[in-house]
Amino acid sequence: MLSIKRYAQVLAVCAAFAALPALAETPQEILDGYTAQAKIEAPDFKGFDAERGKLFFNNTHGNDWSCASCHTANPADAGKHVKTDKAIDPLAPAANAERFTDPKKVAKWFKRNCGDVLDRECTSLEKGDVLTYLMAIK
Repeated sequence: MLSIKRYAQVLAVCAAFAALPALAETPQEILDGYTAQAKIEAPDFKGFDAERGKLFFNNTHGNDWSCASCHTANPADAGKHVKTDKAIDPLAPAANAERFTDPKKVAKWFKRNCGDVLDRECTSLEKGDVLTYLMAIK
């Protein structure tokens, strides 16, 4: 049985951990999550493809925008939002080590940007292909 003092210590440690932001992940760990989702969505899933991701990134979609409209054709370069002119840090993880390390931010930005570009959410396959392409940029 825990003493009251020990219980308070355990509770304090738990509270401290609960206050920490979600642990950062690597782009590969984010990609692994998309792999798991893609296997559920499509049992015949064969893997992500960087070339397919590059085509998706550079082609225009629903709103005549592409990912490259704001992030440039070279995602290792800084970009600029086409509507707001707001500066955008490089998207490729090799050029910006913070990219694709926070699962909440990744989900937020894919949701927003896919809505802008496609008028819908991206599938796990689309997200995985794009991330595979971005991770291949050195």
